[in-house]
Amino acid sequence: MAVNMEDLDKQELIRRRHFSFRLNFFFFCTFLLFSVLIVRLALLQFVDGKRYSEEESSSSIVPHSIPPIRGNIYDRNNYPIATSVSTQSLYYTVDASNKDKDSVIELAKKLEEAFRLKGDPAKTQPTADEIIKLMDVGYDLNKNKTKEPSYYSIPRKIKGDLTQEEIAYFSWYRDEFKGVDIQEESIREYNEKRIAVQLVGYLKQFSGARNSNGLKFYQEKAKSTDPTEKYLDNEYVGFDGIEYMYQEELRGKNGVKSYPVNAEGKIVGNVSITKPEKGQNLYLTIDKDVQLTAQEAIVNHLKYIKSPARDRWTYAPYATTGYAVAMEVDTGKVVAMASMPDYDPNVWYGGLTDEEWSDIMLYYRNGTISDVPADWKDAKERAKHPSSLVYLGSTIKPLTVLIGLQEKLITVNETYYDSGSTSFGKDKTTIRNSDGRAWGPLNAISAIAHSSNTYMTDMIGLRLYGRPNALNTWDSYMKQFGLGVLTGSGLLGEKEGVLDYFHEAEKASAQSALARASWGQLGRYTPLQLVQYTAMLANRGERLKPQFVDRIETNDGQIVKTFQREVLNTVDIPKPYWDAVQKGMEQVNKSGFDGFPYTVATKTGTSTQSVAGKDVDNAVFIAYTPAEKPKLAVAVVVPEGGFGSYGAAPIARKIFDAYDRAVGLTGVPNPNAGLAQP
Repeated sequence: MAVNMEDLDKQELIRRRHFSFRLNFFFFCTFLLFSVLIVRLALLQFVDGKRYSEEESSSSIVPHSIPPIRGNIYDRNNYPIATSVSTQSLYYTVDASNKDKDSVIELAKKLEEAFRLKGDPAKTQPTADEIIKLMDVGYDLNKNKTKEPSYYSIPRKIKGDLTQEEIAYFSWYRDEFKGVDIQEESIREYNEKRIAVQLVGYLKQFSGARNSNGLKFYQEKAKSTDPTEKYLDNEYVGFDGIEYMYQEELRGKNGVKSYPVNAEGKIVGNVSITKPEKGQNLYLTIDKDVQLTAQEAIVNHLKYIKSPARDRWTYAPYATTGYAVAMEVDTGKVVAMASMPDYDPNVWYGGLTDEEWSDIMLYYRNGTISDVPADWKDAKERAKHPSSLVYLGSTIKPLTVLIGLQEKLITVNETYYDSGSTSFGKDKTTIRNSDGRAWGPLNAISAIAHSSNTYMTDMIGLRLYGRPNALNTWDSYMKQFGLGVLTGSGLLGEKEGVLDYFHEAEKASAQSALARASWGQLGRYTPLQLVQYTAMLANRGERLKPQFVDRIETNDGQIVKTFQREVLNTVDIPKPYWDAVQKGMEQVNKSGFDGFPYTVATKTGTSTQSVAGKDVDNAVFIAYTPAEKPKLAVAVVVPEGGFGSYGAAPIARKIFDAYDRAVGLTGVPNPNAGLAQP
């Protein structure tokens, strides 16, 4: 069959035209596609770029701090004083996906029902309305109002101390409680024996601590954005005493829970957790047995001296408080610090009721370092009674004699005739001994032993007045011996004392100020200052920093830090002067030391103080023993307790005996010390 060449040429032409069309169409489509891509890229870069950049920056990992388990506090023999008990708490996290009002209300009602069925039947369980408020989603069932949550993605605590039944229930039905999570926390528990309550301190929620005046540490912490450092509003932090002083060591280090969150606040990925590090443990210098003895001795003695059956020397019907501090002479370690009455610090957990606050408001602070009022509920009556900050009375006289000797105002054996009274100034102001007793011939030693006001006035106070800058000289000695300056303890709220001799100089004269200050009437100091001064008499010139913590350890027993004696300042006084003062203190008459097996250097004090226009007598007592090699110094103050020998000295005896039993006044424990005493 013949082939038509013309037809073949036409077919070839048509094929080529189709191919050319398809090729051109392909290039056109490719050009169009690239054009669309270029336009889209331009839109993304110049039009939508800012919006997508903001969305990208807002879609990030949101870290949430997990507070650690707080470290424990023990006495020097590892006896627990304050411990942290692990507990489980229920939290709710708000994000855009679980913020719907109806679903939130439904969840709150389901939680209320779960708490009712599985919670502790002995405790009041939160209602749905209370739960919604804790959720902080902006709803109020009663007022039917809506507002935005305070913040997204950070868990809100709904309930603490979950029962095992609650934990099991919420774990099993987890999918039904959207946004709900269980976290481990700790509850602070203080020993039921109430060991050194005001020294140890207490905890309050951080939300209250950061808003408290004077706690700048927490105000600074509130500014932190580092999740490993950040404090949470609902965590409990140290608010006073050792709990505050060693807050960072006790607290430990935060854990971190991280949430992937998009721009709308919705959690969009898996949660990652870094576990918190438990706080370090403190081992105090406090000895539990000595401390409890001091507390019990004060309480029992207050009852004793308030009994109407007592004689005029002992009877003190208005005494309501008592304070005692015992400090080791060679180390500065405080083995007992009692501020009575005390209270149960566990009441702070969860917040105080008005009734609970009313019960403790007068004595929750530490009266051995600060100005604590008398225990009278009626404010008008309370104003008629002295606080814990009292004049030292005759307990200042060992220092007065040291000043007289060091300033060459007197010599050890110089004789002074005590007629029972003396006078000074143009108006012949009269100063008398207690009960106007005339002691006859005295020297520096016997003047301390008999507690002669007239000797101190004539031989030292008025003689010093004849020197230039006499009042400043007196003040300098006071401060060198720790009276009128902080002790260096570091405790929150410690007072420097009140230097009334300066007030007296302005109101009357420097002569009057020195005459009265010389026998202890124009300086009000704390019991901790008083025991630091006493220890300085005992160790002959070294003012030691009071130590409250012996060592700090990690949770697994590794030592982090130990504390050594620290000398704040020294006073260089010749040995014969120290010997004379100690000899006088050894001869002081005191009650409660019958049968005491050691030589004890003491000084009693009856500090007369005007309160609300009425003179009251405060019992003050200092002592150290054994006198030949001092081990322990004790200071006791009983406001309105009368004579120091009767109102305070018996308390000190109990403390010395307890220390002898527990540690040993000669370095070896004496288990039978003082047990035969009433």
